[in-house]
Amino acid sequence: MQQNATPRLFRRGPSAEVKLIALVVLALALLLTDSRWRVLEPLRQAVSIALYPFQRAVLLPRDAVRQVNDWFNAAALVRSENEALQRQRIELAQVATHAAQLAAENAQLRRLLGVTDTVSQAAVVVEVLYEPANSFNRRLVFNKGSRSGLAPGMPVIDEGGVVGQIVRVTPATAEAALLTDEQVSIPVQLLRNGLRLIAFGGSQPGKVEVRYFAADADIQEGDTLVTSGVGGLFPAGLSVAKVERIERDTSSGFARAVAEPLAHPERYRHFLVLQVNVDDIEPGASSAVQPAGPAAAEPAAGPEVEPDFGAEAGGNPGKEAESSASAQ
Repeated sequence: MQQNATPRLFRRGPSAEVKLIALVVLALALLLTDSRWRVLEPLRQAVSIALYPFQRAVLLPRDAVRQVNDWFNAAALVRSENEALQRQRIELAQVATHAAQLAAENAQLRRLLGVTDTVSQAAVVVEVLYEPANSFNRRLVFNKGSRSGLAPGMPVIDEGGVVGQIVRVTPATAEAALLTDEQVSIPVQLLRNGLRLIAFGGSQPGKVEVRYFAADADIQEGDTLVTSGVGGLFPAGLSVAKVERIERDTSSGFARAVAEPLAHPERYRHFLVLQVNVDDIEPGASSAVQPAGPAAAEPAAGPEVEPDFGAEAGGNPGKEAESSASAQ
């Protein structure tokens, strides 16, 4: 009986077609049961819980790569945001500085408009283009010239007082010598008592000198110098300087005063040029700006006003005029 038995290895079972049909029927039955009665939901959850660790293990490389990419992207984003913030900070600082500058210029222009109400002459607002690099002369170059009605000899002022005088013009620009330039001289008077004097550009940087007046003249430290209107170029009453110290020479009978200008051209960019009629002014009638050169060591208009100084100070006009001429 054992000899007639078929070995287990070669025993034939159901055919593959029968197995396929059985499995298809089973699958359809499970689908129908799960869709209608949800009886297999506990089995589904159990299988999901059993497979979850394997799912996480399979997705771990993907998650690691994604996390590394996110970290690099976050670092690049933080770097770009930091650069943008730094750029915005610098731009805001520039805007704030520009706004403060505009506010200061606006305030100065308002003060200049107030100055125009105190003078009867027409005025032109000019802006500084540049300051020539010159250790011997103090000059400013403005952005307007003869096409705007400017001419040599016209005074330049700001809210503090006299700044200087136009010495050279082109159609588009104008060059002005500052009050402290050694080639500039302005007829002035003391605001306290009306004593007429002449203010020259000082040999000391940033100072104005008053020369050729009697040693016993009534002038004190702290006196304010204003334009006297003599000569016609500078309107009377414009502030010029304040006396700092007085040097009296009793041997010669003359004195010298050093004054601090009341205008500050180094602080502002906008000024007013008074359009006085320079054509009607006689040469030498006002001690304005003399041409550069050896003959310009001392302005030539001083002697014309010196006799008046001596008369007001109580001295001898003729003798003082001779002393002044010999000093020059």
